[in-house]
Amino acid sequence: CVLIKMPVLLLLDEPTVGIDPVSRRELWQIITGLVKSNGSTALISTAYLDEAEKCDEVVLLHNGKVLATGSPSQLKEKLHGRTYFAAPLGHSNKGLRKLLCSHPVIQDAIVFGNNVRFLAKHSLNESEQQSIETQFQCKISSTTPRLEDFFVTQIQPECNNPKGLSFNSSAKILTSKKHESLTAGPVIEVSNVSRKFNNFYAVKGITFSVHHGEIFGLLGANGAGKSTTFRMLCGLLPPTSGKLKVAGVDLLHAAAKARERVGYVSQKFSLYSNLSVLENLRFYSSAYGLIGNNQKEKIDWALKQFDLLPFKDSVSGTLPLGYKQRLSMACALMHEPDVLFLDEPTSGVDPLARREFWSWINELSQTGVTIMVTTHFLEEAEYCDRIAIMAEGEILAIGSPSQIKKEYCSARANIPTVEDAFIELIKKHSS
Repeated sequence: CVLIKMPVLLLLDEPTVGIDPVSRRELWQIITGLVKSNGSTALISTAYLDEAEKCDEVVLLHNGKVLATGSPSQLKEKLHGRTYFAAPLGHSNKGLRKLLCSHPVIQDAIVFGNNVRFLAKHSLNESEQQSIETQFQCKISSTTPRLEDFFVTQIQPECNNPKGLSFNSSAKILTSKKHESLTAGPVIEVSNVSRKFNNFYAVKGITFSVHHGEIFGLLGANGAGKSTTFRMLCGLLPPTSGKLKVAGVDLLHAAAKARERVGYVSQKFSLYSNLSVLENLRFYSSAYGLIGNNQKEKIDWALKQFDLLPFKDSVSGTLPLGYKQRLSMACALMHEPDVLFLDEPTSGVDPLARREFWSWINELSQTGVTIMVTTHFLEEAEYCDRIAIMAEGEILAIGSPSQIKKEYCSARANIPTVEDAFIELIKKHSS
């Protein structure tokens, strides 16, 4: 509708929130084509800094203040020589990330595929690099900076944590118990499952399994069947055919029993908007059977762990999006579930909040919680142990991010990404 009369100035306020990667790429092709062919100016706000890299000039904002302005290449050049990959040699990528976060010269670190991507406070000399490799049993290689790296460096001075950003703290463990394996086999089992609505199949005979303590990503375009699959696994929707097991419990015969072991964060804010933060925590802790001192301890833990204390008396519906997601996560974890389902938990939230969420997810995984997550932000797929790509109710591919990239990325891709592999798979499926 905006383009019926060709505008001189096009204002787009987070136009790609909730949009799948194929549509997102097509929208950006339309925007860049419009600017080049018609001489229009586009002013775009976005929380996705990979999108900001497509712009001619960016203005980085935080807490109402301008942090920096310039072209993406100018801003990234300031971090030349400070970004690296570390390949673990003696432990897991999540374990390596925690170790790297404790090092005084490392400013930020995230799990990325089989490796850890980290940002150093300065360019590492040969001696420093060898020292880190020896101390943490890893192999370090340099990589190109991203705009998100620059954003992280700009917000660090505002953080009070002397070791760096608070979301990288390895000291915070979310749950008080260690989640032991619930079954000798997979924690989640999906066998030839279909779901039909009238004459339409939203899910068509899918099969996969998720193991104890694994972070498993379910990816797909809008309407691929991800949310329907989640609802079935949470016991909220019965399958038309096939078998579902969660935490060793058959969902066809004991869905209520399975739900006791499951936490769920929905794509849209689904708590009581008219209740305060504290009232929501009280309600959900009661619903999970928490009473007395145990309930009070869990509520106090949630308020402190998710930095909700300043908002405890605020009406939940008025919270900023990132804090709504924090509250949703807190309510889902009150009963210390063994399995956690996260349906696009970071959609529309800023890079700081996204990193914070994934730090929590990694910590939970290391305590033995099995996590299944959907996302449209495909860089987040790199944070998963394994991923499945869906289209039109079917699973097209399953494997680790590295396996998926190796098998499905086009040879034309200089630096293969999960998004490249996703696009190729969808194109082949559609043709």
